[in-house]
Amino acid sequence: MKSDLFSSEHMAQPATAPGMTLQNAKSIKYAVNGEMHARQGSMIAFRGNLQFERKGQGIGGMLKRAVTGEGLALMAVRGQGEAWFAHEAANCFIVELDQGDSITINGRNVLCFDPTLSYEIKTVKGAGMVGGGLFNSVFTGYGKLGLMCEGTPIVIPVTAAQPVYVDTDAVVGWSQQLTTSLNRSQSVGSMVRGGSGEAVQLMLQGEGFVIVRPSEARPEKTAN
Repeated sequence: MKSDLFSSEHMAQPATAPGMTLQNAKSIKYAVNGEMHARQGSMIAFRGNLQFERKGQGIGGMLKRAVTGEGLALMAVRGQGEAWFAHEAANCFIVELDQGDSITINGRNVLCFDPTLSYEIKTVKGAGMVGGGLFNSVFTGYGKLGLMCEGTPIVIPVTAAQPVYVDTDAVVGWSQQLTTSLNRSQSVGSMVRGGSGEAVQLMLQGEGFVIVRPSEARPEKTAN
């Protein structure tokens, strides 16, 4: 049988080392040798001896079943084998954190991550009860973090002299050392008279970067 479908571009190859790699622009491959963590429902294929477990919030090294404002629930994948992860054909990216690094990511953009990373669900400071950025996952430690984004993300540098203002429904994440607060760009009168509707944004200040997606978030499907 012959087809471009069977070219090396599409063919899954055996893993040469444990851990996370991009299979293609839309999926991440993880060679599991022990344990890793992933978004519930994101596994699209696997081979080998793997178990998928949904864990309740525990103590010590147990995986927290952390539910963010976007309804994200996590699972542990254990054993030896290979698994592929994706979500609604979103673009996938891998961020590698060194010891001492810290990044905050909107829960809806988390796909999978190494067990060496620690995470904590936090309310975004200064955001109040506004928009999709109410709860974010703060990742620290060392290891790889698999992210997904609808469309091609934009990374915008933030400096002390130039803060950046982002739509809370479009922000993917930012460097943890930045400070956040709300910015109101329109008066109430302007909104009543037919303003743009972009009345409140998240303002990021300091030295670092912010990642945004080229579209506003769609309502997240709640995990069962």
